Amino acid sequence: MGRHVDTGTEVVLAEVRDRMGVLTLNRPDRMNALHRDMYPAIKNVLREWESDDEVSVVVLTGAGKGFCSGGDVRDGSSRREGGEPIAPEQRVAALTSDAQTAQALWDFPKLTISAVNGAAVGAGMSLAVCTDLRVASSAAKLVSGWNALAFTGDFGGIWYLEKLIGPSRTVEFAVTGEPMTADQAHALGVFNAVLPAESFSDAWPQWVSKFANAPKSSSMGMKANVRDSQTLPIGEYLSIESARMVNSSSTADHKAAVKAWFEARKK
Repeated sequence: MGRHVDTGTEVVLAEVRDRMGVLTLNRPDRMNALHRDMYPAIKNVLREWESDDEVSVVVLTGAGKGFCSGGDVRDGSSRREGGEPIAPEQRVAALTSDAQTAQALWDFPKLTISAVNGAAVGAGMSLAVCTDLRVASSAAKLVSGWNALAFTGDFGGIWYLEKLIGPSRTVEFAVTGEPMTADQAHALGVFNAVLPAESFSDAWPQWVSKFANAPKSSSMGMKANVRDSQTLPIGEYLSIESARMVNSSSTADHKAAVKAWFEARKK
């Protein structure tokens, strides 16, 4: 049995189970289109889970058949409730704040995983690719969606995707708007694994368990190493990597692993 976490809204559900913190976008009737209440809920829960020892990894998924259909075109975000237009600079600030939801997943110190159960479109695609790992249903697909409305992209989707498939393929995907199937995304390294659609809801927790049950301090340090490898020259990187390695030798995870290793050798 898991432990439910109060998110303050019905559009995001949160649960801790089996060392996983699971966030579920919960608007299945709208294919989990983004709602303004989702952004603070996700950010607040992530802040809580950062120091929660029961949470080793965070998983983001969607309720129903879709992962996230992106921004809800019905929300009228370019106008105030009274119908008065919002100034462009205010819209930029508001969109940046919303997009930092994806950044919160990217910056989270523990491993983050997207369980992509269906279509991920526009900003929903951005949420699918901003995590460290991605496991997908065979029915899942990634769609830029922006070109259909002559938009240029939001929520950092192009930034995150470029790191996975490179600039040329990212431009092709974003500009053409052609869907990327689960198998295509797997072949390109966007999806780490693709599981059968008919059993996805039961299968993805088993796939995630190998990461949830890994030594948390070790996986966090490895994630930090990978991030540093993307921005630092090798000379600077090596000293930071070495410091993490030395520090890891004094963690409870390391001591438990050494004890288990010696006990296994005795058998």
